[in-house]
Amino acid sequence: MTELSRPDDGNQADERSGSDASSAERPPGPSGLPVVGSTLTAGRDGLGFTDTLVAYGDLVGYDAFGEEIVAVFDPEVVETVLVAESDAFVKGAFEMALGELVAPEGLAFTEGEQWRRQRTALQSSFTPDKIRGYADEMVERTAVMADGWDDGEEVELGDAFADLTLRILTRALFDLDFDAESGAVVREAADAIHGVVDRFGLLTFLPEWVPTPVERRYDRAMTDLDAMVDELVAERRTQSADSEGDDLLSLLVAAADAEEVGVKPEEVRDQLVTFLFAGHETTATALTYACWLLAGNPDARERLDAELDAVVGDRDPTFADVPALDYTERFIREALRLYPPIYAIYRQPKEDVLLDGYGITTDTTLQLSIYGIQRDERWWDAPDEFRPERWTDEKQPDDRPEYAYFPFGGGPRHCIGMRFAMTELKLVLATLARRVEFERVTEELDISMGLTLSPGDVEVRVRDV
Repeated sequence: MTELSRPDDGNQADERSGSDASSAERPPGPSGLPVVGSTLTAGRDGLGFTDTLVAYGDLVGYDAFGEEIVAVFDPEVVETVLVAESDAFVKGAFEMALGELVAPEGLAFTEGEQWRRQRTALQSSFTPDKIRGYADEMVERTAVMADGWDDGEEVELGDAFADLTLRILTRALFDLDFDAESGAVVREAADAIHGVVDRFGLLTFLPEWVPTPVERRYDRAMTDLDAMVDELVAERRTQSADSEGDDLLSLLVAAADAEEVGVKPEEVRDQLVTFLFAGHETTATALTYACWLLAGNPDARERLDAELDAVVGDRDPTFADVPALDYTERFIREALRLYPPIYAIYRQPKEDVLLDGYGITTDTTLQLSIYGIQRDERWWDAPDEFRPERWTDEKQPDDRPEYAYFPFGGGPRHCIGMRFAMTELKLVLATLARRVEFERVTEELDISMGLTLSPGDVEVRVRDV
């Protein structure tokens, strides 16, 4: 494991230990343009820019989006930052700027004691017993969607899965049945946030008083979202007066009403918004990639069908089947390796530190590159190829670092919904495969790095099986 050295800790982990991190050598990297640095290059083609960074080494420094950034492509450094020395790092200004757009008091963005309190309170909604209770909803909603498709119909997977995962999440976690209007409010807010993030670097160089269509759309969408959330919370507060619910929304409302708990009203709003976005957006993106891959890999499709025939036969899968769906899990793990919906994690050191001998100051944003590391040929044979079989036990190399694969993050702040998401991905994919086959209409993905690793519009033709 890479050892972190602070300027005055006496650590002799490398030749620069004990030196001043503020004066130590900076990681190499592209020089960029005056003032804007690499903002335009990174904004126009994030994947291509990531590929150019790899050539500079495992830690690469560059300026973009008004920030000094160090991209990290070393799994050992990732483990140091996320696990071994996690208390020495915080989310930082770059990621908190995104938090201000979405939900600054939500679990994804809070720090310290507030985060620990939130994490402890919310963890009870993601236990194995709770997830078992959500499984039927995942299967039933998927079956209804698939049964509604006509043989030969062309389907845009991103929209279909965004609607599906939002309905699953709101029913499972919040005991809500979202109608089309409520779903449209969430989707419009998500699209508006995507628009701001896609232009984030450019917008930072405009004065705040300069109105743009992107910002105006964002303001309208978030106003509508806030109004919907306020209404949901008010309705649940009224219902809770008559009966105690154990869903996540009821627990949040009850906590806010109990003065001794110390939950602020704005935290309820931000937690609800956090899970509305994080709980459906990333899963919908993962399902889009997975089904596109399934459509283009007949051998993988054949193996998946054989497993489903053996495990579930002519019925729909259940939670009890999940442990036996080995190949289904390998398929999903490989899809998440190639196309992680969250493609990078950001951290800033609380104090100036040395990482791999380079000086990392407190105003530096560390960009832990999930996408880059998970496609690194040092850790993966033929890294750009889709190979679910690489996840069999006998094909796992002993020398591969643990954090050569981390689509759900890692350490204390790993994704709280990881178990929920993996269960949903397996059950949805299995339910779909029992009913339909996909033929690619979209032959090439138009991948971009925005709020998530977006595949662009992905159209397939549905065939009954």
